[in-house]
Amino acid sequence: MSHLPTFKAAAVHAAPVFLDRQATLRKVCSLIAEAARNGAGLVAFPETFIPAFPVWSALRAPIHNHDLFCRLVANSIAVPGPEIASVCDAARDAGIIVSLGINETTEVSSGCIFNSNVLIGEDGSILNHHRKLVPTFYEKLTWAVGDGAGLRVCPTTCGRIGMLICGENTNPLARFTMMAQGEQVHISSYPPIWPTHDPNDSANYDLAAAIRLRAGAHSFEAKAFNVVASGYMDHAMFRFLGDLDPDAARILEGSPRSVSLVTGPSGQTISDELRDEEGILYADIDLSACVEPKQFHDVSGGYNRFDIFDLRVNRRANRPITFAADDEAVNSSPLPNPQPSQYDFKNAFPSAPLED
Repeated sequence: MSHLPTFKAAAVHAAPVFLDRQATLRKVCSLIAEAARNGAGLVAFPETFIPAFPVWSALRAPIHNHDLFCRLVANSIAVPGPEIASVCDAARDAGIIVSLGINETTEVSSGCIFNSNVLIGEDGSILNHHRKLVPTFYEKLTWAVGDGAGLRVCPTTCGRIGMLICGENTNPLARFTMMAQGEQVHISSYPPIWPTHDPNDSANYDLAAAIRLRAGAHSFEAKAFNVVASGYMDHAMFRFLGDLDPDAARILEGSPRSVSLVTGPSGQTISDELRDEEGILYADIDLSACVEPKQFHDVSGGYNRFDIFDLRVNRRANRPITFAADDEAVNSSPLPNPQPSQYDFKNAFPSAPLED
């Protein structure tokens, strides 16, 4: 009999209350409770679910989007902060692990936001806080680059959980960093839609096909389960974005939608798929299924050559400034003893230690 956990995973395929932080937060807490009532031990939300994914950057020139950027910043949230505390309370009340995509503010700048994901334990504690390493394509107009502090796999009651955001699931080194920490459950988060070309152009990016390819590939290589949570574009979001530009509605209508699903260690989909309607999908997971395939290709174990390959990951958190210790500053300066900084930079990034 296996000693590895079995549980039900849930992937939320839903729309936020577009650009409304508080209303979306209420929706998050409601969906957490719903997933728990249906027996899930883990629930994953889409990329930047609070308060929205900035699709407008694909629809019109950046000189027209300043107001939307300011609105997005105003509705983004801090880690830690009162909104995250509410989600932690909801996770603890429901007794469920939560993976949540957010737009994250920072105290070091009033206009800087990150594409972030927070993993919360069933006891309400923050297990991991990850900022997307590199915003993709037009996402660079909105988000700052992240760092390696959140490239962590966390031991939980649902096994060893890792997470990457959207295009990070195309980065072999980021994915291997998860595998090499014994990842058993991978969480992938995506937006509802990601236009790259005019729909009349046959080269338009098929987001759902790309997600299926990436999810299956990571599951097969890691011999792990992959819970994919993608956003959904509801009528309110479509109307808002469609009114931005004469071509916006046509581009949205003709661009491929995202998809949510769960894949198993063989790379095959083991759940229903959600694409054209809002909801929560579920999959039963037995982590003992990760063991046998490791006999064939265990890239974090016996099917690798660590004497040949050596991956080094920098997990220091990027900060805009650091301060020398008071005694060092005194010894190196003829000025009077400096006063301690009133800003607590250490606790500004609580999940990201200075050194691993």
